[in-house]
Amino acid sequence: MQETSSTPQSLDESVLRNAEATLETVVSAREAVEAVIFGQKNVVDLALTTILAGGHGLLVGVPGLAKTKLVETLGTVLGLDARRVQFTPDLMPSDITGSEILEEDADRRRHFRFVRGPIFAQLLMADEINRASPRTQSALLQAMQEHHVSVSGERHDLPRPFHVLATQNPIEQEGTYPLPEAQLDRFLLQIDIDYPDRDAERRILLETTGDSEARPGAVMSGEALMSAQRLARRLPVGDSIVEAILDLVRAARPGEGDPAVTEHLLWGPGPRASQALIFAARAHALIQGRVSPSIDDVALLAAPVLKHRMALTFAARADGVTIPDLVQRLTARLGG
Repeated sequence: MQETSSTPQSLDESVLRNAEATLETVVSAREAVEAVIFGQKNVVDLALTTILAGGHGLLVGVPGLAKTKLVETLGTVLGLDARRVQFTPDLMPSDITGSEILEEDADRRRHFRFVRGPIFAQLLMADEINRASPRTQSALLQAMQEHHVSVSGERHDLPRPFHVLATQNPIEQEGTYPLPEAQLDRFLLQIDIDYPDRDAERRILLETTGDSEARPGAVMSGEALMSAQRLARRLPVGDSIVEAILDLVRAARPGEGDPAVTEHLLWGPGPRASQALIFAARAHALIQGRVSPSIDDVALLAAPVLKHRMALTFAARADGVTIPDLVQRLTARLGG
């Protein structure tokens, strides 16, 4: 597919002044992560896109594909306070959000003090999120949306920036609680992680089994990241890109989209998918060193944005139809 661009809105002078320094820093951050996470360039790009767009990501892959290492590395490189929570069936909402404890001061007066949970981090890894009960999942997902938690009627704001990268194992589903569709919609991107190729796996063997490993350094800070996020939101989006996004998302909706695609769908993406595509396209352009997104950005991000926002009918599943196949049909027409 040829990279198609349109005449974007005029860039504000202040945006231009900030863009060069920000572009250089963001590209350096990507390179620093790739120096530690081998053979997963697309995954690194999508994870950085998620954070730079101000959203949350769902990492889907079998065990052993460096999902935890990726989140740790992102936290270090981006200068964020990163924490990890292992989700289990007995995990309670208060284990994540925090709780109040009763204390007694020197005058023997008793009072409650709020003890913050691990969610009070700038980058939280929710490991195997579908192993926790729906009640615990909801507590996390509500905080992701509202950026605060409420305990005993008191509001406690989360740090800024605040991002969640949750993981799921696509194979082992025994004893899990699959996320409802409305909760999946809260994730900006679904990032599928595949096995590395042979050359990448050879590099992993050679560089991670010795007496020392490559360790990344901080390239950005929380403040610098938020500045880059503000810049990404100000990047111009051409009219043709907006129309392509609308065409793509609306074509995946039963009742109004392409019958060849929608006949296989129970339901399709809502307006949040269109918003996610614009946010992600801007952020991805910035990561690639550009100040305006292209049709190619939209095509690349279509599957990560749409595949957790669409559901197949039983007949489609029985016939072997997959969501990525349907998204590929839609994106093939973007350049047309």
